[in-house]
Amino acid sequence: MAKILIVEDDQVLANNIKQWLISENHAVEIINNGEETLEHLRFYQYDAIVLDLMLPGKGGLEICKEYRAAGGVLPIIMLTGKTKIEDKEVGLDAGADDYLTKPFHPRELSARLRAILRRTPQVRENVLTCAYVSLDVARRSVQRDGEEIHLLPKEYAVLEFLLRHQDQVFSPEALLDRIWPSSSDVSPDSVRTYIARLRSKIDAPGKASIIQNVHGVGYKMTAGS
Repeated sequence: MAKILIVEDDQVLANNIKQWLISENHAVEIINNGEETLEHLRFYQYDAIVLDLMLPGKGGLEICKEYRAAGGVLPIIMLTGKTKIEDKEVGLDAGADDYLTKPFHPRELSARLRAILRRTPQVRENVLTCAYVSLDVARRSVQRDGEEIHLLPKEYAVLEFLLRHQDQVFSPEALLDRIWPSSSDVSPDSVRTYIARLRSKIDAPGKASIIQNVHGVGYKMTAGS
């Protein structure tokens, strides 16, 4: 699961990409013009950006250059209708990590996203474990002491995120920011409810929960002592 920002003024294409990526269990947001993008990136956290080259207002190249100049490190896939190698060179030199020419199959975009996300240390592993719980990313399966358990999509997303960031403490607000779209009406109290439901499914009888409360701060996943 990754949180992805799509910057694309073709609303039909943007919505098609969004629905495809949601079907692959990603959290997805759309911005339809270039002017809002950099400001949005200052306030919200993402794992990757899908950025159209031609946008109303500020274009993709300018956004990419300014974002990198400001220290932005998120992987960027640039979309374009241009096919000349010179145009692709310009985009890559501006700081894009990959280039995808329209029209394209969403499956190719998914493959390219997986490739650039694997370069991030937190998302390289395909089998994540903590104490008696394991999560197989490729199979989207979760086991507790070898027994498969069923999780709802957002429960799975919360578990995967915490497994990828073990021993790090996250407040409900931070989890909301990292896992849900910024336009979501989910509240920090709802996040606490998801944590409680997740614990009820993954906690092993007679064993300490691997999702620990850090008093006054939030939650962390740890194998404990």
